[in-house]
Amino acid sequence: MKPLFDRVLPSSMRSDVVTIPVVRLQGLIMASGAPFRSGLSLATTAGLIEKAFSFKKAPAVAISINSPGGSPVQSRLIYKRIRDLAAEKDKKVLMFVEDLAASGGYMIALAGDEIIADPSSIVGSIGVVSASFGFQDLIKKIGIERRVHTAGQNKATLDPFRPERKEDVERLKALQLEVHETFIDLVKERRGTKLADDPDLFTGLFWTAKRGLSLGLVDALGDMRSVLRERYGEKTRLQLVTPARGFLARKLGLPGSRSHDPAPDIAAAAVSGLVDALEERAAWARFGL
Repeated sequence: MKPLFDRVLPSSMRSDVVTIPVVRLQGLIMASGAPFRSGLSLATTAGLIEKAFSFKKAPAVAISINSPGGSPVQSRLIYKRIRDLAAEKDKKVLMFVEDLAASGGYMIALAGDEIIADPSSIVGSIGVVSASFGFQDLIKKIGIERRVHTAGQNKATLDPFRPERKEDVERLKALQLEVHETFIDLVKERRGTKLADDPDLFTGLFWTAKRGLSLGLVDALGDMRSVLRERYGEKTRLQLVTPARGFLARKLGLPGSRSHDPAPDIAAAAVSGLVDALEERAAWARFGL
């Protein structure tokens, strides 16, 4: 029979229960700052990550990643914060891929000591992409003249309202190559000898996790609950780490005691949010999702 002390305590405090904090990271990875932007960035995730690592008795932190990628800088910052805390708190990090961990999403997944995914999850896309539109013919048709004045001959590089210049594209590609090399170095550092010798590995291609397992991009196939219960016992308890109360109001930038009319701010933010939603939809669609 269990000690009376254990029987009257909440399950999270019983000596025979292992509690594993769980963080869910989902969405496009982007720089933060504007209201209504719900993407992943260090600013939007740092609090959750740090809270998860504050569980002193937890032997590990479980992180669920579901992202088509985005900003390489924010991806690396999130990755680094996870690794720094793992070293500081001496905790194992188990990364679980949901639908997708591609590009920057896979970079974040590299923060795991192990990467575990569903067989049908999509992983990889180790590359760099930039996309934009050219409107120079459109503005001619509707009778608009583009006027740009700069101090510095390259300040208007890749202006979408002017014809594309070969030297601008070459400069962009050189920058992309540097970012790509940083990404490749990180993959090699974290995956090491697990990586298969495959010429397509760093070309930007992506695969199901079943294929990713043979390529060395993931360590195992499975789901979070089953894996954690197998590792830490049938009484393992998963505790989802959620934002502090009041987060939504701060995230949306809703007014508190401010006296000015918030309607223009909210309208502008809503338009920006619509654009972000379309951008994110396009990012997921690249992977058939």
